[in-house]
Amino acid sequence: MQWTTACKDWEARIVDGRSIIPAPLFPAEADHAVTHYFNELRIVDAFGGPTFGEAARPWMKEFTAAVFGALDPEAGRRLIREFFLLISKKNGKSTFAGGVMLTALLRNLRPSAEFLILAPTLEVANNAYHPIRDMVKADPDLLKILHVQDHLKMVTHKTTGATLKVVAADSDTVSGKKATGILVDELWLFGKRANAENMLREATGGLVSRPEGFVIYLSTQSDDPPAGVFKQKLEYFRKVRDGEIEDKRSLPIIYEFPPKMAAEKAYLNPDNFYITNPNMGASVDEEWIREKLVEAQSNGEESLRGFLAKHLNVEIGMSLRGDRWAGADFWEEAVDPELTLDAILARCEVVAVGIDGGGTDDLLSLYVIGREYQPDKDIYLRRWLGWGHSWAFSDPTNGRGVLQRRQSEASKLRDFERAGDLTIFTTPNDEIKGVVDVIRKIYDAGLLSGIGADPAGKAVAAIADALEMSQMLLPDGTPLKMTQVSQGWQLQASIGVCERELANGRLSPAAQPILAWAVSNAKIEPRGNAEIITKQASGKAKIDPIMAMFDAAFLMSKNPEPMDVGDIEIVAV
Repeated sequence: MQWTTACKDWEARIVDGRSIIPAPLFPAEADHAVTHYFNELRIVDAFGGPTFGEAARPWMKEFTAAVFGALDPEAGRRLIREFFLLISKKNGKSTFAGGVMLTALLRNLRPSAEFLILAPTLEVANNAYHPIRDMVKADPDLLKILHVQDHLKMVTHKTTGATLKVVAADSDTVSGKKATGILVDELWLFGKRANAENMLREATGGLVSRPEGFVIYLSTQSDDPPAGVFKQKLEYFRKVRDGEIEDKRSLPIIYEFPPKMAAEKAYLNPDNFYITNPNMGASVDEEWIREKLVEAQSNGEESLRGFLAKHLNVEIGMSLRGDRWAGADFWEEAVDPELTLDAILARCEVVAVGIDGGGTDDLLSLYVIGREYQPDKDIYLRRWLGWGHSWAFSDPTNGRGVLQRRQSEASKLRDFERAGDLTIFTTPNDEIKGVVDVIRKIYDAGLLSGIGADPAGKAVAAIADALEMSQMLLPDGTPLKMTQVSQGWQLQASIGVCERELANGRLSPAAQPILAWAVSNAKIEPRGNAEIITKQASGKAKIDPIMAMFDAAFLMSKNPEPMDVGDIEIVAV
């Protein structure tokens, strides 16, 4: 049997208001599940208590049909086993999830089968369980065959012994489960948890021995840049939808704006609200969204981005607060997606290096700024090109290192590692070698003008020793050394320079999520007549990569020359 779960024309379909959900593989199975089970369930919290058959919009019935119509009745095997639904808030997601999973419990033939709804928090678990409980209690026929156990958040089928349970998930609650069907609710919240990937792997492991089994990932967009397991699943299912990956056992249903419309901010036009809200006019009130959009716009950028993420499924690139560094407003537009370290070495006439951090609870970060070689232009129009890399220590055996001590940031750091912008090391001094290797590459290219570092940095002494032993020499034959770049108010000039150069297009950073994250973490702190950025003000959020950029900018703002033109300047600030 041939089929595809790709939807290459999804952009035209979603704008035209056409369905993006494919027809079921086995229509008779789908029709039986929808007509005789799903449609009969009552939506208690809706006005008048209608059934799904009476009130559900077509997308709900189509998605339910796709899930149950993927089961080959003769082979007893489900041909599509993973489903991903991304939909805006207030589209009846929790009630719909309860209806689908209750249908699965009623349709099940396996004795003592387990069906699970995994929720990231107790509150989400309650939101998922209450509609299920109410559907059962509202139907006398269901009460005859189903036993409701509120204290366990569980419903048991009296004939088959199968159960549907809602759990606030952690490693202990899902360990050893052999679930036949699993719905993972609010996947975006799981993306913020360090152990989520392993936990979900444990929870879905039982599907190996359940050929009729399935897993449904259900989520709204994240109120922060996507991270962890949510980022992984979102990117993967987008590629399946677009036909970049052929995986006909995975079905993506993603209500989001086409990239062109997103770039044009078409989501701000109320006429386009329907694109990510297929329940518009039912559980979603257009006038309410209009009013809340105006309110969010008046409350500032941070409030607006949170509203857009939840109610219009707009993916957040950078989370910007009111006390943010002003340069953050220009960062995304300034990024050069083609930029790499090799590109900087090929295009620039001189390069400065900045270094920051280095403690076991820190990132050791290096940032490179190169001045682009443009002989046909005035020197003041030459662009600065930036690229960075960071290192993080991890010792899971002894519970030491930034990943162990900063669990809330661990999933993001793993994302940066996968992107190639962060090296996680377990052997001490591996990060020092990494830093020196980057400097050696720039030195060998004859472009190095200087290395700037915070003199109070925890790794400065070790890097200084490594540089002295590296055989990299100044033009006068002395060992390569670092320039001390003092922090605090003394760094204000560099912070201001970077802000201005980003705004006028003269500073182009590489497209590196770790830098965008650090930029969004940076908080401005008034200090006398100055405005500074400090690690104390930013709290647990890491800013080492951006501080390394400011150190490099300090050197580059002095308009240096490369090694083959003049001496490397060694100064103390």
